[in-house]
Amino acid sequence: MEAIQQILFIVVLGIAGWMVFQRVQLIKSTINLGRPEDLTDQPQRRLSTMMRIAFGQKKMFDKPLIGILHFAVYAGFILINIEVLEIVLDGILGKHRLFASFLGSFYPVLIGFFELLAVAVLLACLVFLFRRNVVKVARLQPVRHREMNGWPALDGKLILIFEIVLMIAILTMNAADSVLQDLGSAHYPKTGNFWFSQFLKPLFEGWNENALIRYERAAWWFHILGIFAFAVYVTYSKHLHIILAFPNTYFSRLIPKGEMKNMPEITNEVKMMLWLENSSGGTSEVPERFGAKDVQDLSWKNLMDAYSCTECGRCTAACPANITGKKLSPRKIMMDTRDRLEDVGRNMKANGGKFVDDGKSLIGDYILEEEILACTTCNACVQECPVLINPLDIILQLRRYKVMDEAHAPGSWNTMFQNLDTNQAPWKFYAGDRFNWTEGLEQKSAG
Repeated sequence: MEAIQQILFIVVLGIAGWMVFQRVQLIKSTINLGRPEDLTDQPQRRLSTMMRIAFGQKKMFDKPLIGILHFAVYAGFILINIEVLEIVLDGILGKHRLFASFLGSFYPVLIGFFELLAVAVLLACLVFLFRRNVVKVARLQPVRHREMNGWPALDGKLILIFEIVLMIAILTMNAADSVLQDLGSAHYPKTGNFWFSQFLKPLFEGWNENALIRYERAAWWFHILGIFAFAVYVTYSKHLHIILAFPNTYFSRLIPKGEMKNMPEITNEVKMMLWLENSSGGTSEVPERFGAKDVQDLSWKNLMDAYSCTECGRCTAACPANITGKKLSPRKIMMDTRDRLEDVGRNMKANGGKFVDDGKSLIGDYILEEEILACTTCNACVQECPVLINPLDIILQLRRYKVMDEAHAPGSWNTMFQNLDTNQAPWKFYAGDRFNWTEGLEQKSAG
């Protein structure tokens, strides 16, 4: 029987590993569709940023209580995987509590620590469910934010429930294991009681040995299959940020948030018009497209940003355009970009790894012109993001395409552009008349 379980475990592990590998390859391929961008300078500063923001969860602690709860879930996810390693090795080798033999008396302390994390994760997830469904935090509600309708809202709730059930499985598995140890059951080495599961042992009073073994094995399989399912699920979910937060913060832009990147082609044109040396050292080449129409026109970092989005809504909650009722939601910009990437990925998968034009584009089919025109470029969304995502950069590139490539801008914008060209200011009067409004101010002040 043990040999059958061992073979079955190896087969399941192989299937889960293959599915994760296939999904990672597809995500990597879609990110690589983006334009090149060199973000490898200042490695020490980048490493420091990653450790503070991704590993240390620095920006989450802007709200201390939520920061502590989120850190509990995050730390639990990272550290409990050490116990998962033991379970995986047990499954492959056909053993039980492999680490107990050489860790000795430290083993129950280690498992007790993992149980402490499991309890912290369980409590934090219960609080987060309460906030979503009872307190109804505004930025998480589908009624107020249309991008959270359907699957995005359900996704957040499902993962919380799933984590609660997994933590219960860990604790009850350990409790049943301890009872079997007390009975002297074969295959269950003596380790002693664990910190939290010992208080659950009364639940199993009166159970016979066979029933206890069946429950312990069922909880063991449920836990590890749940971990495998979560590993696959995470690659399709917003929870991909658990992994991508690290590279995304490492490769974040180190320039000031308010600094906008100029387009080299336009810079060269301006310099040529002013009889300055062409910055490229040669003739200016007209690019295939100004700005971005689809995801292929964005940089690979923009696309990684989209996959890294946590859908927390802090960007949208801080957006002045959204607050005043405009359609713009920076969170939706990132979610729409990821949705487009998902469609492009399915297209590539169906066509042997190559993208075949499907007649759609990011701007128009996913993101509306009304949304990008509402942006004030205030950088509030960039400032708020806990994993250093930059929705503004995508908005700017989409606007550049609409204005420069399609010559499609609001009438008021065209008037401003014309005034800038003729008067060197947004206003419709000459530079010499710019201070006429000050006439008579001295007399009024004196009076």
